[in-house]
Amino acid sequence: MEQDVESPAFGRQPMWTKPAREDLPKQLVDKSAAKKIQRYVRKDGKCNVHHGNIRETYRYLTDIFTTLVDLKWGLNLFIFVLVYTVTWLFFGFMWWLIAYLRGDLDHIADDQWTPCVNNLNGFVSAFLFSIETETTIGYGYRVITDKCPEGILLLLIQSVLGSIVNAFMVGCMFVKISQPKKRAETLVFSTNAVISMRDGRLCLMFRVGDLRNSHIVEASIRAKLIKSKQTKEGEFIPLNQTDLNVGYNTGDDRLFLVSPLIISHEINQQSPFWDISQASLVRDELELVVILEGMVEATGMTCQARSSYVSSEIKWGYRFTPVLTLEDGFYEVDYNSFHNIYETTTPSCSARELSDMSGRMRLPLTWSLASKLSQQGLPDTHLESNVKKLADLDSKEDTKQPERNGEIGSIESESKV
Repeated sequence: MEQDVESPAFGRQPMWTKPAREDLPKQLVDKSAAKKIQRYVRKDGKCNVHHGNIRETYRYLTDIFTTLVDLKWGLNLFIFVLVYTVTWLFFGFMWWLIAYLRGDLDHIADDQWTPCVNNLNGFVSAFLFSIETETTIGYGYRVITDKCPEGILLLLIQSVLGSIVNAFMVGCMFVKISQPKKRAETLVFSTNAVISMRDGRLCLMFRVGDLRNSHIVEASIRAKLIKSKQTKEGEFIPLNQTDLNVGYNTGDDRLFLVSPLIISHEINQQSPFWDISQASLVRDELELVVILEGMVEATGMTCQARSSYVSSEIKWGYRFTPVLTLEDGFYEVDYNSFHNIYETTTPSCSARELSDMSGRMRLPLTWSLASKLSQQGLPDTHLESNVKKLADLDSKEDTKQPERNGEIGSIESESKV
């Protein structure tokens, strides 16, 4: 994998005219709009998978903290208010029950009577005293006396349980607020992936960028091909996942994401795109899932951003438009051109076919002559002798050499074709 930081230019790259920029994507979209593929991962990174017929629902309760954090904000706030309200009502009822059983409610105006809680004259005042106790407000109007051991025990229980409830619910809200999911909103992927030649090799490329000035620490990139397959034994594997090498061996998968980078996957013999050509790419039902991970610099929490490209979003024979320019003392990134691509000359055959053609062009002379003579049906003895004779003739420099070399050249060119 090669990380391509866009080469700075001393002048801005010429932009396409508005009609050209609008016409090209429209043609590309219309060409593949007829065939729609169900996504495994949506463009915003959410997985398009729904879990059904789950019978062991008790497993969610064994990890109640994660379950509460994963809930939507509306339901989470409702549970937050409900838990506090229920605990206040429960302990308010317990304070009222103690006052009722001791007869404090029958001696409200009796100054000689020592109640469990001063100025507690009903359920409403017991509820208010419960709130003051659990939240440690302590207005001082309703206080517990030392003549009520059961009240002292209830005060201890409510203080401990109140602290546990506060730690649990406030912890859930803090974790939910500080989740780095929104940080992934400023990590962007290019709308399309492209396939074109780079350094003489066919490569699959896509672009990533970070919109914030605070960087992602220890950023790394991964890519997976989602495609159904059938084994040699006839087993059908739906949505089979295959890793794409985007620089794991060389360390290029670890990114310094200060400016947009072009992530490159070389299509070689180990690549699942080895046998895919431009024509077969349109027919195949596949999806490329890309995953960017790293730690948020401000909080130190792990962040993950995802996106995907279906076959209609992988453009064959295109490159990305440069977005980095050199200004007066700094580099500037033009995010208006972040998703722009332009067409380039690219073979329409697969990487395997391209490799075979390149290999045939580099074949030695003796192999090419032997192939030609073998195709003409000559015996092996004649084949070897003819190859030796032609090789000897090629090494001698006489007056007949140009003519002979011309014959050999014509035979070799025919064998190459």
